[in-house]
Amino acid sequence: MLGSGSGGNAVLMQSGETRILIDAGFGPRMMAKRMARISVDPRSIEAVVVTHEHIDHARGAAAGARKWGWTIHATAGTKGAWLPLSESDAQIKTAGTAFSIGEIDIVTVNTSHDATEPVAVIATGRSSGVRAAIVYDLGFMTDTVRRALEGVDILVIESNHDSAMLRNGPYPASLKRRIASREGHLSNRAAGIAAAECAHRGMSHVVLAHLSETNNTPQAATESMRDALRKTSFKGSIVASSQNRPSPTISADRHAAFGDIQLSLSL
Repeated sequence: MLGSGSGGNAVLMQSGETRILIDAGFGPRMMAKRMARISVDPRSIEAVVVTHEHIDHARGAAAGARKWGWTIHATAGTKGAWLPLSESDAQIKTAGTAFSIGEIDIVTVNTSHDATEPVAVIATGRSSGVRAAIVYDLGFMTDTVRRALEGVDILVIESNHDSAMLRNGPYPASLKRRIASREGHLSNRAAGIAAAECAHRGMSHVVLAHLSETNNTPQAATESMRDALRKTSFKGSIVASSQNRPSPTISADRHAAFGDIQLSLSL
């Protein structure tokens, strides 16, 4: 994404002339630095959708809005639980309701995580119909989230930890239990099961997000996802996102025969 992990998360999404962020988990200086690396002016961002109030997702949203004029969208629980958001003009969006930001139509759905009112985001480029889902920070895949992921073209999904590495790693027992709980984070295996359940031939990319730097590796996460998708009709690419730098831009287009790029994620 612009970066993804416990140190900060931000996804830059563009459809047509509309640019939005899903989360702004870095401070303004780092956000500007990461955007400069992909030649994006922060002032060209129209809005940020904050998935939940944890600092690695919400840190820079209010400051970015003041500095660059972004509109903030969040659930009431998220806004109330993070002081900078509660003092901002963030617009309240109830999970399950649809809204639009320029060329991009958004639906959010509740997730299972130890936050006040966390959501996953499903975004559709209106002119192309391309759908992208951002689903991270969740302990397990609920039926509501699973249904929302049906037919997506780009799936960004948490693949936080390798279960054996977490079990044998240096974290205290209480933290291990929290991460592995139904309100914690998806393991590589759980992410693979979830992706396989919604995989289809038209899905172009699966992006692995929020990888633990202590309890996972990009290689382990990618191999686990590849194994999970091997028996499905998925023929696209699997990309592991980085905490420390923007990943290459991913584009999808249902009108590719005409040479148009309609929806892209800067990961």
